[in-house]
Amino acid sequence: MSSSAEIKVTSNEEVVDFLASFLDRTTIKVGEPAATKPKPLESKSLESKYTFVDTREALSDAIDGLVDLPSSPPSLYVDLEGNNLSRHGTISILQIHVRTTGHTYLIDVLTLGSLAFSTSGILHAETTLKSILESDQIPKVFFDVRNDSDALYSHYNISLSGIHDLQLMALATRNPGQRRVISGLARCIEKDAPLSHAERSRLAAVKAKGSALFSPEKGGSYAVFDARPLSGEIADYCVQDAAILPRLWSHYDGQLSKVWDGRVRDMSRRRVKESQSPTFNGKGQHMALGPVEWAMLRK
Repeated sequence: MSSSAEIKVTSNEEVVDFLASFLDRTTIKVGEPAATKPKPLESKSLESKYTFVDTREALSDAIDGLVDLPSSPPSLYVDLEGNNLSRHGTISILQIHVRTTGHTYLIDVLTLGSLAFSTSGILHAETTLKSILESDQIPKVFFDVRNDSDALYSHYNISLSGIHDLQLMALATRNPGQRRVISGLARCIEKDAPLSHAERSRLAAVKAKGSALFSPEKGGSYAVFDARPLSGEIADYCVQDAAILPRLWSHYDGQLSKVWDGRVRDMSRRRVKESQSPTFNGKGQHMALGPVEWAMLRK
């Protein structure tokens, strides 16, 4: 038996969470108290109702449900799934969770193609999914926007705007000196998400069933996101990944001062811009590092 153990990581999130495990994840309130922030409308359950949108008619109806929503706190929480989600892969599904209604839309980008972004609403004929994603006036919450932005920009020429990156919000709540390495979504949920025991149990079960189908390390394949009809296990996984985001947003937002909120928004914009660069590489250990200038800030 060897006296040393080989550490093997197989995905960006595993790299992120492995490095983050060496950090003290103690958080402090940074600036103004949570009591000064507006009380958010929470989805009452992670078992969000959802609509699978794979026709232009259904998409037009969905678009009408995504406009004229409150912007503070944000109403739209977005995630993407695909086969090697990047400029080199595909976008299969775009999930949008609406905080005010607790409803999640699973947009079938694989089937709709460019129509997913050019189809307008019925009551809002001037609005498309592209215009929503590119509007600086409509806040959208992502967790680590970089690969999502890379894929959207490369395949559909969508330049995201109005982005709140939850991963950066989580990093901003850490103590000074602990902002060098970021955390993945799984670790943020484990450490910070305000969930009941029953909710955590269900979340773990849904994640286990989904990852068993798509994770290559468990004998699965990301091609399951391209299978139609979409399996119930994968649909549940997609819905849950988006429905958990409002809980995390509320947790982190309550700890951010106006200064740090501004830094998060500025860095979110920078992440989008960097993801559009011809030299952007969305895989590797560099993706686990936080902004260099944040690591040096003492408050």
